[in-house]
Amino acid sequence: MTEQWWRSAVVYQIYPRSFADSDGDGIGDLPGIAGRLDHLAELGVDVLWLSPVYPSPQDDNGYDISDYQDIEPVFGTLADFDDLLAGVHGRGMKLIMDLVVNHTSDAHPWFVGSRSGLDSPERDWYWWRPPRDGGPPTNWESVFSGPAWELDETTGEYYLHLFSRRQPDLNWENPQVREAVYAMMRWWLDRGVDGFRMDVVNLLSKPVAADGSLPDGPVRPGHRFGDFWPLVTRGPRIHEFLQEMHREVFAARPGAFLTVGEMPGVTLEQALLFTDPARREVDMVFQFEHVQLDQGATKWDVRPPDLRALKGSLGRWQDGLADTGWNSLYWNNHDQPRAVSRFGSDAPEHRVASAKLLATVLHLHRGTPYVYQGEELGMTNTTFGRIADFRDIESLNHHRHALEAGQPAEEVLAALRTKSRDNARTPMQWDASRHAGFTTGTPWIPVNANHADINAADQWADPDSVLHHYRALIALRHTEPAVVHGDFTMLLPDDPVVYAFTRRHGEVELLVLANFSDGPVTAALPDAAAWDGAELQLGNLPDVPSEAASAPLRGWEARVLRRTRT
Repeated sequence: MTEQWWRSAVVYQIYPRSFADSDGDGIGDLPGIAGRLDHLAELGVDVLWLSPVYPSPQDDNGYDISDYQDIEPVFGTLADFDDLLAGVHGRGMKLIMDLVVNHTSDAHPWFVGSRSGLDSPERDWYWWRPPRDGGPPTNWESVFSGPAWELDETTGEYYLHLFSRRQPDLNWENPQVREAVYAMMRWWLDRGVDGFRMDVVNLLSKPVAADGSLPDGPVRPGHRFGDFWPLVTRGPRIHEFLQEMHREVFAARPGAFLTVGEMPGVTLEQALLFTDPARREVDMVFQFEHVQLDQGATKWDVRPPDLRALKGSLGRWQDGLADTGWNSLYWNNHDQPRAVSRFGSDAPEHRVASAKLLATVLHLHRGTPYVYQGEELGMTNTTFGRIADFRDIESLNHHRHALEAGQPAEEVLAALRTKSRDNARTPMQWDASRHAGFTTGTPWIPVNANHADINAADQWADPDSVLHHYRALIALRHTEPAVVHGDFTMLLPDDPVVYAFTRRHGEVELLVLANFSDGPVTAALPDAAAWDGAELQLGNLPDVPSEAASAPLRGWEARVLRRTRT
């Protein structure tokens, strides 16, 4: 095993609640996942990332953890987890856990003890502060709308929650907190887990002053949480904490594990520090820059995507981490609406081609690609008719606060339909049966009505399906060194519909062309003729002309060409 084995890997994210239900209660579970491992092995992925399966009140669908060393009963048992892990390893794959240690559930014993009294031994495990002028200690806003402080009537003090009020933030200034977290992480690694994807890990260090106070954020009319990012994402001790975590948890077995830091608001300059192997912090980060380009002041202020801005963002990260660090590559995850409906076209006549195009562009970048469940099928956003159809706490809180602020109800619903996290959380579409083969019961959130046309069973049987295109892309990563190791050069950065770039490693050079529009277009490459005669490595439409670099690209067409240069 090389220390950076994950560079050639492809990671598949599973949202357990929506992947496969084995017992008919309408909620996905660990035995359900175990029963679908052959789908993942045959797809060719190397690593499974499990969203949280720990015990939880499910206020934020498991990202509010009440016990770090057990399994939520609705998902199964520790024995079920061990069986799943054995099945993953037996198929030559690895498994990483989702780890949420910026905050816990308010039902976690640590917080129950912390709130029991001012003199509790766990009091300093969380951020408790007295009122200021009869109100919250600072003017911070929660990610999920409303104040980031909750008054506890028992002690008369406020506790900090950057997310739901049932997700109190841990105080990482306390060394007892850090050691308890590291011990828990070692427990999972000793059990056989292959690493962690760490939720909002750049929020661990808070900007606390020497006297224990926390600063106010900028005061602007209609201020929202985004205004506070510089305060909570650039804490003074974050690098110290992550380096300590590496020493205490991972250093004894270098190269054995994958560590991924989800870091909202992280800049390229910060990512260079976080992912520099010499600094021993994390292997890669999840950054949000490219998935915030289609929004205004908030995620609910929806704007049409601009391909030039998208290329500018992704290209800048490719260049910035070219010599130091490493990129994570994703369109979809459990927090993002479906990419086909967002960056491609979910119109029936274009969905398959655009799903393949998006996959081609992403997987040919330099970095580790992530496939979110159903992405390999080209799953789309669903249709929400009314607010009662939503389940996500972020969406429900926004709806309530937006209506209270006087926004028109239909305008609020329209934004939710486009950007709600529930779009990613509808059940996996296994077949054309009533509930898409996800459950024999009533699913916790309705299956997308288009599952009769978009499902795994049909796509396994169709060699021209989105699924088989993903298999080809993953196989290409495993066999073509230029995909993993090649340098990256963006072409045509100002073209509004053509995404073009090259990857070169040694004498081998790949050219990627993609048309992000419904109609034909010619890529204005200055050296197109030099590519004529190059081998067509992969395409998403049939009957590609022999002069593939200079011939017009059809609507949502993508081509990958390969040539050898001396």
